[in-house]
Amino acid sequence: MRYLRVGPPGEERPVLYADGVLRDLSAVTPDIDAAFLAGGGFHGDPDGLPPAGVDGSRIGPPIARPGAVLCIGQNYAAHAAESGATPPKEPILFYKAPNTIVGPEDDIVLPRDAVRTDWEVELGVVIGKRARYLSSPEEALDHVAGYVISNDVSERDFQLERSGGQWSKGKSCETFNPLGPWLVSPDEVTFPLRLRSWVDGSPRQDSTTADMIFDVGFLIWHLSQFTVLDPGDLINTGTPEGVALSGRFPYLKAGDVVELEIDGLGRQRSVVAG
Repeated sequence: MRYLRVGPPGEERPVLYADGVLRDLSAVTPDIDAAFLAGGGFHGDPDGLPPAGVDGSRIGPPIARPGAVLCIGQNYAAHAAESGATPPKEPILFYKAPNTIVGPEDDIVLPRDAVRTDWEVELGVVIGKRARYLSSPEEALDHVAGYVISNDVSERDFQLERSGGQWSKGKSCETFNPLGPWLVSPDEVTFPLRLRSWVDGSPRQDSTTADMIFDVGFLIWHLSQFTVLDPGDLINTGTPEGVALSGRFPYLKAGDVVELEIDGLGRQRSVVAG
């Protein structure tokens, strides 16, 4: 299954992509939200749904605002190295504000006093069943509703120099999590996945999930030992090497175009606004 949400911010309507046709899910569910995902998503014959008619519509994030956005730091070996860090022995967890989530074609707005705003292509994992003290990484994979492209935009000065010891200041500025376009069910996703990013058409990141230190099942299992993951929650699973923090590329400025792509999950394009 593939899910999409289209329409103005706060007025998105749910769409199902099946058999090459976009179909309107509004008669089935008001949104791609926690209740819909907890129920296992769409069940039935998609031919019974009307066409969605989305031409010219804004593409929103493919899930309604989650209760939590949990993020994993330095989860790719090469990225940890380019950051000057030793690969972590267990997952590094930080949070983003859920209201950072915007659509895959919405602008990224530079915050006031920003000096080092960075891109991060990431595999996003959306939870479909409550996860609490899971017994194994294998069990954890049964709690995945789907996968999505996520841009964990970061203001490095806020994150590292003005952090007070935590990273969330540099992660929670408005528009700092473009998401989508698609939420893709696990049965349509084959690992490893290739992740890529570009700025103004120039390549930046190009890696695969094979470089992840902790894989998806392990992350969900591990997090469930410390917190309860609810349906609709989003986990950003870390970014590969090739960000501006490496010193190899300039940081973002107004007018830049950031594009991300992950195998099977689509592509997003955001313009940086001052």
